[in-house]
Amino acid sequence: MILTLSKPVRDMALRRSVGTLVGVLVDRASAEPPNRYHPVAWLGQGLELLESKTYDDSRLAGTGHLALSLAASLLSAGAVRRAVRVLPGGVGVVDTAVFVAASSGGKMLGDTALRIKRLLDDGDVDGARLLLPHLVGRDASKLSPEEITRAVIESVAENTVDAATAVLTFGVFTGAAGVWLHRTINTLDAMVGHHNKRYENFGWASANLDDVANWVPARLSVFATVLASRTLAGFDVPSSEILATAFDDGKKHPSPNGGLIEAAFASALDVTLGGTNSYSGRVEQRGTLGTGRAPTPDDIARCVVLSNRVVSIMAGLPTALMLGHACTRRTVSGRRR
Repeated sequence: MILTLSKPVRDMALRRSVGTLVGVLVDRASAEPPNRYHPVAWLGQGLELLESKTYDDSRLAGTGHLALSLAASLLSAGAVRRAVRVLPGGVGVVDTAVFVAASSGGKMLGDTALRIKRLLDDGDVDGARLLLPHLVGRDASKLSPEEITRAVIESVAENTVDAATAVLTFGVFTGAAGVWLHRTINTLDAMVGHHNKRYENFGWASANLDDVANWVPARLSVFATVLASRTLAGFDVPSSEILATAFDDGKKHPSPNGGLIEAAFASALDVTLGGTNSYSGRVEQRGTLGTGRAPTPDDIARCVVLSNRVVSIMAGLPTALMLGHACTRRTVSGRRR
């Protein structure tokens, strides 16, 4: 299909791919800034202020809150695009890189998971419980080391999509505006997409739109997980088994996207995930994902390695394909002359 695209469209696709890759590299190379300097923290504060003006216990109010949030997101992305137009490759490369770097949480995700692993290795279960809420929303105060381990791996798997590969997908296909829209949708889901008395109605639209936004990235990430497992030592589960587990066991999970990627990671790691979780007193059955052994803290490190490789594949492959395509076109054009 790419052969039929016009040159301006191909050029923009390449710039967005490069911008996405640059944004990921910036995220990997830099530490997370304090909240007072972090664009996503500013976004959360703005959405919280807007909620104080728009909240009502109804789906209509929640839909209005979502619409206003997305409109503000588009305006802010447009302002950045206008600001970088004067820079070489500003629109496409620079603006996409800025928003991908700001929105991607892959590095922080892995760093937090490994900190919890070290606490478990040292026998500091209370310390691991205190740190776990940085990754998951479930009640952590009484979790055993085994349950903490499972929670960390499930969070790394699910957030590989939410915090990383979905950002990359929107970066490649839609550029800066799409990245910031996705980050707004994902932040809204984290803030109001809860099954509780306050947000069951108000958060309905945000939660459902988040499922729609992550549908394609989650499935692309499953295939990237298969490819990643083939390039890593110690990952020996057949590709067909990973795919079958993802699309069979993933259906048991309440999330149409989280279940797929968690099941794919469970199979690739050859562990069993899922089970019963408690969220502020609400008990939720997540189904059994995978058929392997119970995970250990060492599997947290393996999970982070797998997540990083999935992100690398989804960040680098589009640029490689676009550059390869451009080189092929030049070669063919030169022969025709």
